[in-house]
Amino acid sequence: MLSYPNINPVAISLGPLQVHWYGLMYLVGFLAAWWLGRRRAHRLGLSYDAIETLVFYCAVGVILGGRLGYVLFYDFDKLLANPLWLFRIWEGGMSFHGGFAGVLVAVVVFARKYSLGFLRLTDFIAPLVPIGLGAGRLGNFINHELPGRVSEVPWAMAFPHMGPEPRHPSSLYQLALEGVVLFVVLWWFTSNPRRNGAASGLFLLLYGAFRFSVEFVRLPDPQLGFVAFGWMTMGQLLTLPMIIVGIGLIGWSRRQPVVCTAMAES
Repeated sequence: MLSYPNINPVAISLGPLQVHWYGLMYLVGFLAAWWLGRRRAHRLGLSYDAIETLVFYCAVGVILGGRLGYVLFYDFDKLLANPLWLFRIWEGGMSFHGGFAGVLVAVVVFARKYSLGFLRLTDFIAPLVPIGLGAGRLGNFINHELPGRVSEVPWAMAFPHMGPEPRHPSSLYQLALEGVVLFVVLWWFTSNPRRNGAASGLFLLLYGAFRFSVEFVRLPDPQLGFVAFGWMTMGQLLTLPMIIVGIGLIGWSRRQPVVCTAMAES
């Protein structure tokens, strides 16, 4: 069994002001998307200012959608008991699937503003996302969140406030799969011209498969437990449509033309 690293969840403390590592991980994700987007801005004929606007739109979508998604999917009873709890974001509670929906809304707005095809824009965004996903999972780990199920694997850890039993470090699995592996695959895949929708479909399929798999060793949300068949978690239930749509989008893209743009990196 490995020892859980003793990292203070508060990165910076200035009097009553506390900045948590989890919040900084969001900043890392947005900055990474901004930097990577600027490197490939020429592919969509966008200026650096337009990339900044795109990242801002998506950041708003992540934060608003992530919070709303968590409240609706994971803790709706708490909202009914106290509607003002929706705005108490300092108490935590963000949902990937809600943030994903928020980003899709932001993409629709941006695509209309700049007269871009929806899938062409999502193909562009797909490889910019995984670093943020991985950073967020690292923030979860530092925050002692998303503990895994009890396990005897050599790298299991006893999570703070979870008793002495060793558990899967499931957030680190997600960091590796959703962050590192997904970024490497998508950045490589999009380094050459691809058919319209292919990168978006690949993102949905791989993220969905990774998340669905890790949920088997991650504790279900305590307020929900298993939501279907005695074994399926809410994360799996929400992820399953991503896998299905991803497979369908990849199949559909095979009948689409290759998007030929200037591919040299700037």
